[in-house]
Amino acid sequence: MPRLFTGIEIPPDVAQHLSLLRGGVPGARWIDPDNYHMTLRFIGDVEGHIGREVMQILGGVRRRPFDIAFDRLDQFGGRKPRAVFAAASPNPALMELQAEHERLLQRIGLPPEQRKYAPHVTLARLRDSTAHQVADYLASRGPVRLPPFHVSRFVLFSSKASSGGGPYVIEAAYPLLG
Repeated sequence: MPRLFTGIEIPPDVAQHLSLLRGGVPGARWIDPDNYHMTLRFIGDVEGHIGREVMQILGGVRRRPFDIAFDRLDQFGGRKPRAVFAAASPNPALMELQAEHERLLQRIGLPPEQRKYAPHVTLARLRDSTAHQVADYLASRGPVRLPPFHVSRFVLFSSKASSGGGPYVIEAAYPLLG
């Protein structure tokens, strides 16, 4: 049973810039830059026939390429921080692509995603980091201004069930046609 999700790959030059933000949070487990990605839709652990249906239905996506940029660092978890991430700038093309994935995957019987979509790249997973430590880290890094990168495809990733952070395998790639 593979664990599947759709996502966008992060180019090596952008990953390099993001990796320079590592360090400075006690209890952080920093993600290897080779495993940076932007999740579009988490699918979860599925049987082989469902995986094949997912691969097939995603092949019908017809969207144009677009650009993405990261504009800030933030955290998930509030008073009990769980992760530090780089947030993507608002982007209608990205949101439409994600919404289409959601609709298509529900069409084949997968349950709807319960969380509101927040486009980001996780930089670190946190254990025993305090809200104060994370706030200090975020304040010391200031705004993040990376040049935009071009998105010409999305992919179907698989991973082994683990505490997260990879390694991820590309099961299929889907070009954005423009």
